[in-house]
Amino acid sequence: MILALVCATMMMPMNAKTLVAYFSATGTTKVAAEKLAKQHKAVLWEIEPAERYTSADLDWRNPHSRSSLEMNDPEERPTIKQCTNVMPYDTVYVGFPIWWGICPRIINSWLDNNEPQLQGKILIPFATSGSSGIEEAEEYLRKTYPSLSWQKGLLLNKR
Repeated sequence: MILALVCATMMMPMNAKTLVAYFSATGTTKVAAEKLAKQHKAVLWEIEPAERYTSADLDWRNPHSRSSLEMNDPEERPTIKQCTNVMPYDTVYVGFPIWWGICPRIINSWLDNNEPQLQGKILIPFATSGSSGIEEAEEYLRKTYPSLSWQKGLLLNKR
């Protein structure tokens, strides 16, 4: 994990402005995002759903839960509470918990909203997960947003 952060730092210009944008349903990704933002002296931004997720919404074993329904529909885009101005930033870390092997659909909502402004910026995904790696999420993001400059992602689990 440390090596990945050092490598990501080396790709950034010394005077780069950095944003750490993240979605956290249970608080785990929030903790990782706060540490990352502190380490890089970055601005921290929470990607908040207009309607918070409840425990029942996050029940992945229930095929009718909100998260299950969202993740089973590739076109689903949950509404975001507030927009972000990404223009001032050179580097943007995009953080999320791994859901169904990839990023939650709210990340698509945020990226869709900001895609034109993210052109030409360095984008580094980071994720938290109880069991999955970040590789499938990285592949998904590159495939879904091929015009964006994705770098190698970081898996920031508690250790």
